[in-house]
Amino acid sequence: MSLRFNADASAELDATALWYEHEQVGLGAAFLDEISLAVVAVAEAPRTWPVVSKRRHIRRCLLTRFPFALLFVALPEGVVVLAIAHTKRRPFYWRARRLP
Repeated sequence: MSLRFNADASAELDATALWYEHEQVGLGAAFLDEISLAVVAVAEAPRTWPVVSKRRHIRRCLLTRFPFALLFVALPEGVVVLAIAHTKRRPFYWRARRLP
């Protein structure tokens, strides 16, 4: 299944990777590697991930090494990642984002 990031999620991905890289050389790349693994898993079986917003059918894939989650919606035409959200900061800020 195809997978794409909305503009907000893409910006969050870039900003987070840069922040980690600034903290420690190579850590930004490690973050991107883990995101890549999550993207593959989500694209292969998007409906296996738990629903966190029943009304909007938003699902969540937690990363293992980093305190972040991919929040996404599985549509007939593909998966759209709505947010790369830190699991401890500003919970549910992404709920205001528009679905594609």
